[in-house]
Amino acid sequence: MARNAALRQFLAAASSLRLTVALLVLSMFLIFAATLDQVHIGVWGVQGKYFHSFFIWTKAPIGNFNLPIFPGGYLLGAVLIVNLVAAHFSRFKLSASKAGIWIIHLGLILLLVGEGISGMMQRDAQMRIDVGATATYAESTRHVELAVIDATARDHDDVVSIPDSLLSGLGTVQDPRLPFTVRVLSYFPNATIRVRGLGPMEGPNPATTGAGTGLALMPLPPTRKDDEADAPACYVELRGADGPLGAWLVSTRLVEAQELSFQGRRWLLSLRPARDYLPFSITLLKFTHDVYPGTEIPKNFASRVRLRGGAGRDDREVRIFMNNPLRYGGRAFYQAGCDNNDRTTILQVVSNPGWQLPYLCCAMIALGLAVQFGRHLFRFLRGPRANPGAPAP
Repeated sequence: MARNAALRQFLAAASSLRLTVALLVLSMFLIFAATLDQVHIGVWGVQGKYFHSFFIWTKAPIGNFNLPIFPGGYLLGAVLIVNLVAAHFSRFKLSASKAGIWIIHLGLILLLVGEGISGMMQRDAQMRIDVGATATYAESTRHVELAVIDATARDHDDVVSIPDSLLSGLGTVQDPRLPFTVRVLSYFPNATIRVRGLGPMEGPNPATTGAGTGLALMPLPPTRKDDEADAPACYVELRGADGPLGAWLVSTRLVEAQELSFQGRRWLLSLRPARDYLPFSITLLKFTHDVYPGTEIPKNFASRVRLRGGAGRDDREVRIFMNNPLRYGGRAFYQAGCDNNDRTTILQVVSNPGWQLPYLCCAMIALGLAVQFGRHLFRFLRGPRANPGAPAP
């Protein structure tokens, strides 16, 4: 009895209409605050801080820790799902007369679940391909990795990649594939570099070997503009069994990888955009850039590519153009832009396991509305006979 009473109390509180209104009001405040803050931290920063989080945090006035000050998008969405489910169990009965409402609410629940899946699992990258060239990987636009490459063999490279989440932690990385350890001395989310001696305010140089010995690193604040990208940099020290091998400055601004020899093998160090290697290849056959006659206004971008993958089972030509992506291997390839006087195409590569859910949810909501309002319309058209209790005209 006590357990049933507790369950009824929980359902009454969780299904409260006041809770629904409160969640909607909090969501409006969240969107309003995120819109104002977008000017300062950009679209991606707002998305991570406000919508893809359980709480919005701020630095405590005293002490070196953060405090939660407002519920984030994940928390509001999760509580709203509980509110909808509890409302069904406490107020709605499973009957034909309520079929439309059930379908509508199920579509809303799946829509919230789909947004959570997309927020946690979606990955965005870019693929740049020159005409006639072939690409087998996409590069992240927001994350970097330290690539430690064994380039001894002539026909292949063995790559050990260290993600920026480990680099920013300033730890020591030990990998059984490496004959040395990688210790991160310092990490800068955004920085520029210049030749030493050409400017003031140059501090000590931790780099003892490689290109960094003649360069000065100047930290910069992270960019907030959506059309700009940060240029991370860090100092790393390699240490073998007999002691340190030296310290290197690595940066995304350094185009060429830095080389070292150890134990008779040739190694390369490079800080680069994080790569997503694909089990297939894409070759750019032709890129088309059409403009409206007499203007420079773009009319259409299109890439004709050759797709090879699936262990030789797929070998076909595909045309990718605006709003007509290529979907293959769990990824969608969108035409995003061009470069190099139309000799290079830029494809946006999106990996999102829940991309079909919004379409399904919208269809369910439309079906539910049609069923619910159609039923009332049908009863109205049948007249008073369908409603014995209705007053006569």
